[in-house]
Amino acid sequence: MALIKKGVTGMKDILPEEMIIRDYLINIIKKTYGSFGFTSIETPAMEHIENLLSKQGGDNEKLIFKVLKRGEKLKLDDVKDENDLVDAGLRYDLTLPLARYYSNNQANLPNPFKALQIGNVYRADRPQKGRFRQFTQCDIDILGEASNLAEIELILATTKALSEIAKGKKFTVRINDRRILLAMALFAGYSEDNISNVFIILDKMDKIGLDGVRKELIELDGADKCEKYLNLFDGLSNDTKALLSLKESLNGFIEDGVLDSLSEIMNTVLDVKENDFSLEFDPTLVRGMGYYTGTIFEVSMEGFSGSVAGGGRYDKMIGKFTGSDTPACGFSIGFERIITILMDSGFKIPDESKKIAFLYEKNIDANILTSILKDASALREAGNIVLVSKMNKNKKFQKEGLEKQGYIEFKEFYREALK
Repeated sequence: MALIKKGVTGMKDILPEEMIIRDYLINIIKKTYGSFGFTSIETPAMEHIENLLSKQGGDNEKLIFKVLKRGEKLKLDDVKDENDLVDAGLRYDLTLPLARYYSNNQANLPNPFKALQIGNVYRADRPQKGRFRQFTQCDIDILGEASNLAEIELILATTKALSEIAKGKKFTVRINDRRILLAMALFAGYSEDNISNVFIILDKMDKIGLDGVRKELIELDGADKCEKYLNLFDGLSNDTKALLSLKESLNGFIEDGVLDSLSEIMNTVLDVKENDFSLEFDPTLVRGMGYYTGTIFEVSMEGFSGSVAGGGRYDKMIGKFTGSDTPACGFSIGFERIITILMDSGFKIPDESKKIAFLYEKNIDANILTSILKDASALREAGNIVLVSKMNKNKKFQKEGLEKQGYIEFKEFYREALK
């Protein structure tokens, strides 16, 4: 039987042209985040299935690639359901693995701990443009910092990284708080049992619009609660004035200090930011993960319909491992989506080293080849990229291929003499 050349659905081969750009962008991200004091870590691609199915990952828990038990542990005669077959799964994001990592290594880590993690994650999702089953995420997280400094630094660091890797692209940071979402739903009269359904419907606002949201909310729990709920959104601005407006409306339904805290985060970011981006309060922002406990944020960018980055505070996750809650907040860049935007726009790496190709004829004398390699080495020392390659019969076609890879200068070497 012939082997299959095409990769598994949703998992793509990356050609050299794209790989060069990916490496370039990752270097920028690491350098930018490093300047804020974030340090690189790495976690395994597989996690215990119990961790992955802990009701913290929202719909992503339905998309887990599960891993069969091995050897003697796989007892088919004792299987009653799917979970008897598996004991591990591929991670669907980097946040849950980070929480386990921190719980296991806390004694050897600084407090607060500023983590940078770049790696592949896996979701059995329906593949489409910019969405894959294996994809790279770039996360920064601050663990052990309860104050607003965590949110402020995460927003500043992420927007600086996005400004560096997508120069000239306009983007907007939208911010909200899960506690505001909860208070608005309680104010409208929704029971706590129904609130998760309210959030699911509200999260569809960008897909089905206000009319679609209204229709589904009425179907969920009647028109009266729906209108009381949606009236809260009427006339709200996207700045801190909206928070002042909600302060009066939600009195008695929201924890003290929540609205003031979000206002402080927004004002501080706007006062300190060096890069050109918009910061907006968005009361419809939900974020699908079940682990968020407070501030949440997303970044949208021109040229792409979905978000390109997102995150928030998840103060309860680490406590599920240790029994003691630890403040935690993170921001993740959707690396594949950024790559899609840049590749579609014909992105070229700026100020790239000069690319030179040395092409030598077949059966060239050893002393000439030695001279070629010495010349190439000298040019590399001067900061150039030099390819040494045997000359093809169709030299014109060979050069055209190299030009597509960015080679701009060619030197040819022949058996008889140096030309």
